Amino acid sequence: MTTIKGKRILLGMTGGIAAFKSAELARILVRAGVDLRVAMTEAATRFVTPVTMQALSGQTVWTDLWDARVPDNMAHIELSRDRDLILVAPASADFMAKLAHGLADDLLSALALARRCPLMLAPAMNVEMWDSPATQRNVLTLRDDGVVFAGPAAGDQACGETGMGRMVEPQQIAEEVEALFQPKVLAGKRVLVTAGPTEEPIDPVRVITNLSSGKMGYAVARAAREAGADVTLISGPVALPAPSGVARVSVRTAREMFDAVKAAVSGSDIFVSVAAVADYRVKSPAPNKIKKDSGRGRTLELEENPDILAWVAARPAPPLCVGFAAESEDVASNARAKRSKKKLPLLAANLAQRALGADENEITLFDERGEHPLGRGPKIELARKLMLHLAGMSAGRKRG
Repeated sequence: MTTIKGKRILLGMTGGIAAFKSAELARILVRAGVDLRVAMTEAATRFVTPVTMQALSGQTVWTDLWDARVPDNMAHIELSRDRDLILVAPASADFMAKLAHGLADDLLSALALARRCPLMLAPAMNVEMWDSPATQRNVLTLRDDGVVFAGPAAGDQACGETGMGRMVEPQQIAEEVEALFQPKVLAGKRVLVTAGPTEEPIDPVRVITNLSSGKMGYAVARAAREAGADVTLISGPVALPAPSGVARVSVRTAREMFDAVKAAVSGSDIFVSVAAVADYRVKSPAPNKIKKDSGRGRTLELEENPDILAWVAARPAPPLCVGFAAESEDVASNARAKRSKKKLPLLAANLAQRALGADENEITLFDERGEHPLGRGPKIELARKLMLHLAGMSAGRKRG
């Protein structure tokens, strides 16, 4: 999380059992190099002590609107003036109601009302409180006022009930903070991404597949969403959660992925084909499990799968198409040949042995202007560099 190093954040905490997660959130943010200041409501101190948050943040924790340690007694103004973001986690139903109606009867609500920086809320409450018409009206009002939300999520709650209202996990909140600070270079764009492998059945229990983990495709989808785009992710079978704010369509085979792309591509401004789609499928998969014949081999008849990227690129008015090539040798020459064959505006290439399943990658972009090395680094950082390159390519571009 190198992009938030040096950011100055005020972490606000309201009352709720989810406050214990804020301790871990503070730890994550401080480790990322954030200058973290903490302000707590009186109710929050019933769940986590200010001493705990002071130890984790390394700074004084503020709880009192009338704290005399602020020279001019204007803590509700001074404590936020040098901040890049106010992040309230957990944000209770009561606190959100105050914000929606401009009430400021304690330090944290006054800080939020008097702020000049962005405000992000991570709601945490019982499912019935979240679903309440009053809460939903307040959420709409706050969104209209420019407040950003991280969550909530659905799941088991401390009260024993299950449903929406659970505070999202600290790591996801930290990622939402990181996303907030990314340049919105693709605002208003619709981006379609494919990711992961496909599985081509041999029989009901066996498949032909590959070693793709989906990590690069998911990083691309996350980076596109961070850049302000409306993102749809069509994913083969992977063990990854969908990036926050991204609509995921889950598929298994190449033909299922092709059908999903055909259904979603209309209206897309950018298509990024990161999925490692199997080139071939078994022509006639066995309806039942194939039994082992001792001492005998077995022949499978294969047929080609559709070339999804080539089909999209050949449409009458295609989106800006980006291909990915994981090569085992001669990366540059193979990448140039693939880009030329499929008539792609942009192709990203890497050495497969260094990328499959790894958290880092090394990518070079190929377009009509030549080669553009992005260097080596975490896949999310390379995906963000790709978004900047795409923003330059798509500026003023007309479909087709």
